[in-house]
Amino acid sequence: MKKLLLLGAFALLGGAAQAQEGFKIGGHIGVPVSDASDVSSFTLGVDAAYMWNIAKGLDLGVTTGYSHFFGKDHFDDFGFVPVAVSGKYRFSGAPIFVGLDLGYGISTKDGVDGGFYAQPKFGYQMSKGELYIGYQSISNRRDYGWYRDSWNVGAVNIGYNFFLK
Repeated sequence: MKKLLLLGAFALLGGAAQAQEGFKIGGHIGVPVSDASDVSSFTLGVDAAYMWNIAKGLDLGVTTGYSHFFGKDHFDDFGFVPVAVSGKYRFSGAPIFVGLDLGYGISTKDGVDGGFYAQPKFGYQMSKGELYIGYQSISNRRDYGWYRDSWNVGAVNIGYNFFLK
């Protein structure tokens, strides 16, 4: 019975590998832009997603991760955990893709609110992973108790995701 279960699991994983469905995990490094460039010198993060193949070349799924912005001068580090839907379109006949993540960025620092999260991507797909360039943006607010303002946390990232099959 265990052998039959194991064989079934491998068959399912093999089907997911052919359709580019399944988990992907990776990391990114980036340069803060917009308001984040005033308070942060660079960013590092991890990414995780599960994608389903909807149509030829089109994958939809869910994504999360963590992006850590390293503070510069007298500013503290801060971070965000995105919770988003993810879409990816692979062009036929070429190993390139475009993608978009949309959702909410949860702040990990007191006094910094979360906000709308968006990350468009452009990348190169290989058999075991994908290399991409993306623009990560979180529209949010800072709360100083007596003063509140809006700001945009942004970063231009380069990343790599491994397909787990």
